[in-house]
Amino acid sequence: MKKENLALVTALRHELHKHPEPSNKEVWTKKRLIEFLKEHTSLEIVDRGKWFYAVYRSGEGKRNIAFRADFDAILLNEKTDLPYVSQNPGVSHKCGHDGHSASLVGFALEIDQEGADENVFFLFQHAEETGDGGAEAAVFIKENNIHEIFAYHNMSEWPEKAVIVKDGTLMFASRGMVIHMEGSPTHASMPEYGKNPAYAIAQVINAIPGYTSEDKNKGLVLCTVIQIDLGERAFGVAASKGDLLLTIRAEFEEELDQLQENLENLALEKGQADGIDVSFEYHDVFPVTSNHKESTDKIRQVCQNKGFQLMEMEQGVRGSEDFGHYLKETKGAMCYIGNGENSPQIHTNEYDFPDSIIETAVDLFKGLVERG
Repeated sequence: MKKENLALVTALRHELHKHPEPSNKEVWTKKRLIEFLKEHTSLEIVDRGKWFYAVYRSGEGKRNIAFRADFDAILLNEKTDLPYVSQNPGVSHKCGHDGHSASLVGFALEIDQEGADENVFFLFQHAEETGDGGAEAAVFIKENNIHEIFAYHNMSEWPEKAVIVKDGTLMFASRGMVIHMEGSPTHASMPEYGKNPAYAIAQVINAIPGYTSEDKNKGLVLCTVIQIDLGERAFGVAASKGDLLLTIRAEFEEELDQLQENLENLALEKGQADGIDVSFEYHDVFPVTSNHKESTDKIRQVCQNKGFQLMEMEQGVRGSEDFGHYLKETKGAMCYIGNGENSPQIHTNEYDFPDSIIETAVDLFKGLVERG
């Protein structure tokens, strides 16, 4: 990567870090990225509302390859002495999306200046943290006949600049599940006259270990109780309404579907037995991010060619990532680039994206375009 380009995008990264915006509210961030690309490149820019992409066109009949970066921040106060510390109270770039976007901009600069033998698409996506962005922007794949798509995420506890790959499930599928139960109230001294959902909710919770046990699933399946909101703080009135909030996740999406079905069926069964109405809501829905081996093999080959440290991950990360929406539409892969073994964890007050890995990301992406 050219030193002048690295300096430009490092400064841009610090600027993005200073002005973070949460998911679906990234108005300034998107505007600044577009302005920067227009100022420093001649790439075509396609504005799609909350998200956008830039294009380098090599010519008709050439392969269409895409690279994606996310640009939303998270709701967390920043507690650092960085000169570019967040200026937006309660919001900060503690997942490194400022670095992902700066890396993709740096890659765009290099392709614009040096050219390529393929049509290269640079996709900048909103709202990764909630899963909305990938779900909404996945239309990009079919609309542009994208043959392959790549992305990376920074990762702590791995050697700095190391590229980490895995075939298949890189990140788990997950959903936020709300089981709502509603019966009828009664005086606490006469519980037999009401319909209390507490017992049905308790039976659902007690059944969770059986559904997630290792001997019943080929991969890791998890169900985490997040909140139980039951009744009111009034000792004279029996509970009549309740919400059970769960996060369900799995290594394989079909097993997540089965877990959801099991929980729904049990809740409906117990609710019916007790005369309780049952309904469901889902939030923060993420697909499994499942890499295509053909694409991860290309990452491996580029690392070998460029002398990058390459590491293999044995099991996918339990957390989720909406890049999986794109991998349902076309082949591709996401990899990790190490922040350093002693780097603070993402989503913590102390974390800051390491500028040193921008060049690794750019050179990796360039290698993927060069090899086709």
